[in-house]
Amino acid sequence: MQLVIGKSTGEFNAIRARKHLEKITGVGPRPVGSVENEVLTVNYLLEQIQHIQAEATKGPHSISVDVQRPTGSFSIDFLGGFTSYYDKVTNVAVKLEPKAGAEHLMLANCHFDTVANSPGASDDAVSCAVMLEVLHSLANLSSPLRHGVLFLFNGAEENVLQASHGFITQHPWASHVRAFINLEAAGVGGKEVVFQTGPENPWLVQAYVHAAKHPFASVVGQEVFQSGVIPSDTDFRIYRDFGNIPGIDLAFIENGFIYHTKYDTPDRILTDSIQRAGDNILAVLKHLAMSEKLADSSEYRHGNMVFFDLLGVFVVAYPARVGTIINCMATMATFFFLGKKCTLPINGGVRYVRELACAAGVVVISWLVTLLSVLIVAVLVSLLGRSMFWYNHFYMSVCLYGAAATGKMVLIHTLAKNLYYGGVRRLELGDLFFDVSLLLWCCALVYLTQQGLCSAYVPLLMVAFPLATKLLLSREFKQRGATVLYTVLYLLGLALPYVHFIFLIWVVFEIFTPILGRSGTEIPPDLVLASLVTMGTIFLSSFFLHFIYLAKSTKWILTGLGTIFTMALILVSCGLFFPYTADPASPRPKRVFLQHTTRTFHGLDGQVERRDSGLWINSFDYTGMRYISPHVPEINDTIRTKCQEDLPFCGFPWFLPVKFLVKKNWYLPVPEVSPKSPIEFKLLSKQETDWGTTKLTFEVKGPSHMSLYLMPHPGALLSRWSFGDGTPKFDLSGEYFIFYSHGLESPPWKFWFEIQPPKTPDPSGPEGMISVAIASHYFFGEDQKTPQLNEMLQRFPKWAFPSSWVSTYHMYRY
Repeated sequence: MQLVIGKSTGEFNAIRARKHLEKITGVGPRPVGSVENEVLTVNYLLEQIQHIQAEATKGPHSISVDVQRPTGSFSIDFLGGFTSYYDKVTNVAVKLEPKAGAEHLMLANCHFDTVANSPGASDDAVSCAVMLEVLHSLANLSSPLRHGVLFLFNGAEENVLQASHGFITQHPWASHVRAFINLEAAGVGGKEVVFQTGPENPWLVQAYVHAAKHPFASVVGQEVFQSGVIPSDTDFRIYRDFGNIPGIDLAFIENGFIYHTKYDTPDRILTDSIQRAGDNILAVLKHLAMSEKLADSSEYRHGNMVFFDLLGVFVVAYPARVGTIINCMATMATFFFLGKKCTLPINGGVRYVRELACAAGVVVISWLVTLLSVLIVAVLVSLLGRSMFWYNHFYMSVCLYGAAATGKMVLIHTLAKNLYYGGVRRLELGDLFFDVSLLLWCCALVYLTQQGLCSAYVPLLMVAFPLATKLLLSREFKQRGATVLYTVLYLLGLALPYVHFIFLIWVVFEIFTPILGRSGTEIPPDLVLASLVTMGTIFLSSFFLHFIYLAKSTKWILTGLGTIFTMALILVSCGLFFPYTADPASPRPKRVFLQHTTRTFHGLDGQVERRDSGLWINSFDYTGMRYISPHVPEINDTIRTKCQEDLPFCGFPWFLPVKFLVKKNWYLPVPEVSPKSPIEFKLLSKQETDWGTTKLTFEVKGPSHMSLYLMPHPGALLSRWSFGDGTPKFDLSGEYFIFYSHGLESPPWKFWFEIQPPKTPDPSGPEGMISVAIASHYFFGEDQKTPQLNEMLQRFPKWAFPSSWVSTYHMYRY
């Protein structure tokens, strides 16, 4: 295939990038090991790079290309922790440098592989298309860059970051990399957000702020992501942990409902989004490749940055140590403001402190009661079988949970005003509860600053602007009370922090709402969403609470909110809001995994003890098979299966160690599978070591994706193995998970481990020292489907996305 490049202008051309995107996704899903990934996509990339090389021969840069196929192993603390082994996965590395050579390189990383059954336009073909066009633009510059730029098109990221590990730990160019930009996706299209930087190295954030044409960045996102709340990870971790290199992590975050599904297609990515991303990446890479700091960043390494953008117009960034000083100044100003009020004769010193403490108690109690009340509503909705009604109708979560939270807050403070503060003037109460909101935000500011979190800038905004507004309007408030003029000026003073805070809340819901559709069967999503809505309501209402005490009556507000809540609850209870849709304009698919698997269980003597076959079905959201069963009656609670604790990973072929997230499974008996390339598992040797362990050596030949499960029996200890650094890591409740993948061609997989026999065998436990299971996964090719699987897929409703493949599970005892 050939693409006409056309004349270069040195600017980023989104039209050319879109053509790259369409060519890459045109081959279909690209799992590791498939011809589509290892041959067709690689050949296309190499062909386009050769065109760029030919066009840039007279320019000031040279371009070198290397196709790397590394083999390696490492352990990673993700999904509870597991070990990864890869063999001959693919990297396409392109080095652009001045013709005189470059000692220091800036790395740009994307991945072209995909999960099974998804074309992966946003994750991550569009990033590779952007990088090809950025390479083209840089190659046609008329003046040379100070440093080199290394473009890594890696072919095994979806296999849990394997190709990036192979590059950064084994490639000779890796030692010259000083910093990196990683391009990723957690959604489809929209703006790309900077959600991780560092570690430390604040100069990288400064470079992005200075160079990016369309900045979109938030340190809040960074600290939330690095907390582990979001069940995802990127190549950023590999370069940071195994390469000790600082970097910037960017990702598309909008429309995560169709991330990793068949709907992740090029037509859903706007050309404007590609242009925006390309403009940013090109400008930032140019800036960094010309920066003196890239050559020796150690001088600029220490410290973190506070950074956030204002509606994508521009980014505010300053060193964290400066942020600490500003935070302390705001805190002192707040306490000076409140302390001065204590000294006023009208407040009586101690009396004001007591009233402030009591009012703060009322506010905190109102928070707790509101959260509890809304959670009770969420539990009721879940018990009625209406969970996730908001998945395709988000506005209804605001009508139900938002109205409940707001109404409860107003009701509690109305009761406090009428029953507890009956004899106090409304103006005094309004003033008091403004002070309470200021005090509580100031406490949050002190706590986050003390914890060293850069996100402390949020409470800083919520302290500084309201305090300044109050000081400017104090005379107006004292003389005339809560007039229309006061209200308008007050709202104008709060506009900037509130607009930014509402924007942050939008980003939170943009990310977390789709995640709740793939977070497993054990986390009640309505409780999570109700909590988020309630917390958003509490935060947003903070500086408006005093209007409740200034108002003569809240009867009409409570009546309106009560009506909205009641109507929403009735409509939701009646089941009028279906969670999923196959609407091409805005699909909200239900995610289901189907594996046609055959399970074989061997005894200590190697003989087959039991064998069965079936369709193993996993729902990746809380609703399970409730909405599927009417379409496929065979999938019902009578075929629900429980975890067999005495078998490695419950006796099922888990692709990744997520059994703690997906405990509801269905197993429908069907005829067994017969892959044309069956797995071959051999015990090569069994040796007794001088130090009292038994060393078992194995050889496996099978498809490109396999999972190995080790389960030492009670009293036995896994002491050493051939993976990673040689020390078994991440004991998952007595089990170990090893993820394996290989490229197009690879030799048989050989590995060994040593097991310490139990000193006193448990007569009631299983025979032998250890149970070993191996699962094979056929993600592509003629072995991926069976007639039974195809027939079942045809019966699933259109609004479901059943990702399916063939697998086998073999268990042995030694």
